[in-house]
Amino acid sequence: MSDVWPTVRSIPVSAVTDARGPGHLRPARAEQIAGAVGTGRDTAGGATAPARPRRPGAATGVGTAGAKAAGEHARLNPAAELGFSGDPEQHGDPEQYGEGMLHAQRTWDGTLATNRLDTLGVNVERQRMETQDVTATVGLLVDGWPDDVMKSVLSVMDHTRARVLALDLGNVDGAGDVLRELAERYPDRVTAWHVAETPHWRGGTATWGESRMKLLQLDESEVHVLMETYVLLRGDALTPLIAAVAHGAVAAGWKGVDPGEGEPRPAGPGRVRALTGELMAVRRAQAFGALPAEARYADNADLELSLALPGELVVPEEPLPVVALEPHAVAPDYRDREARRNYGEVLRMLRAS
Repeated sequence: MSDVWPTVRSIPVSAVTDARGPGHLRPARAEQIAGAVGTGRDTAGGATAPARPRRPGAATGVGTAGAKAAGEHARLNPAAELGFSGDPEQHGDPEQYGEGMLHAQRTWDGTLATNRLDTLGVNVERQRMETQDVTATVGLLVDGWPDDVMKSVLSVMDHTRARVLALDLGNVDGAGDVLRELAERYPDRVTAWHVAETPHWRGGTATWGESRMKLLQLDESEVHVLMETYVLLRGDALTPLIAAVAHGAVAAGWKGVDPGEGEPRPAGPGRVRALTGELMAVRRAQAFGALPAEARYADNADLELSLALPGELVVPEEPLPVVALEPHAVAPDYRDREARRNYGEVLRMLRAS
């Protein structure tokens, strides 16, 4: 088609794409923990720290699905209506009160859970108001798995107000055709670029690093969200991440890790040393100098990116409404080789710190 560019490099971009100021974002908080990770790119990295206590009414990271409609309010003490003191640990004696008490206890437990969801929904709605002027775009690399592409993009359309900027590499298995359909369905929110160049993992020349850098260059938002097409949103998982960035973090993600000589260990919530790129919101201006443009494949390249970012990395205190489909499998020998190559760079950065 006439809108298919030959290569990722051939797509034109603005001469200056990262010179804008922070806009609606607060200044990024500098990492001041002793032993902070150096990057090897002349910037300061993140470091591991204990999760901070959550303030009353702080950001939660859970969407508003299931929240009460306008005009409805959570009851102050629904336990009193069931004969309880209001202590969540109170349990009725079935021998004394029978099945009616057990049913009442189950109802009380369910009400506690509902009230908690009400609170979480209110917090995310507050975050939406606080960040309504912050521009954010979800960047997607489309390199196959058309069904997942459809589900992933629709989950962003259904649960968030963010735009999607997607780069199709070679229309693998018709995934580019699905992207084209989505761009036609949501012309104001989905922007699609198509290249004939196929992904490196498939024997082509389009690498993860170059493709991700092109998405950063094509984007004009303050916050750029890296997202994999096997990730689905079940609620508004983006607002808590964007809010964390807007309030001073350089990046916020779904999953944190603590990389080291062995396998990376899960980390978070709170401040973390590194973030995975399955779902990560980052200050776009800072991402340019941190993204490893030479990386050929995604595995562990996301850790390189987050380690090189100059500032605080966080995982929201409350779990995000996100699910992952089956990770996209490539040839095992290719994946292992490239993952080791990228992790070698991660270790070099850690040792240089």
